[in-house]
Amino acid sequence: MSLSVGQVELALGHRASVLTLTNRDTTPRKVTDYPDLKVLADDGTPMDIEVKHGTSYFAGDFGPQNLTLQPGEKALAVLSWSATVTSGDKQTGAAISVVPAPGEPAQKQPIETDVGTTGTVTVSSWATKIRM
Repeated sequence: MSLSVGQVELALGHRASVLTLTNRDTTPRKVTDYPDLKVLADDGTPMDIEVKHGTSYFAGDFGPQNLTLQPGEKALAVLSWSATVTSGDKQTGAAISVVPAPGEPAQKQPIETDVGTTGTVTVSSWATKIRM
């Protein structure tokens, strides 16, 4: 399984990126529920940022699904956050760590997540298409 992270899209203080999981194996692979995701600091350590599951400003959520990806097939999820700053120190992640499916190793991908002072990101479930 191979994880890639799309370009960060911006809109009215909100941010989003599409996570793409591709089955690079020669056999079908199961993908379920939501990406097991952590936001990482510059030094690679997990940050104290809450990961919520569901609908965001950028994308709807199909809810937990059981997918079987044939070789070459892809599953998608949308990672989104708000860059709102109210009071306190801003937080910005440098990368994410994603366990794409139970039993799979974590995969790290660089992505700047400027969550402001919200302390949260939202991720949709793995799906075969994006729900707008």
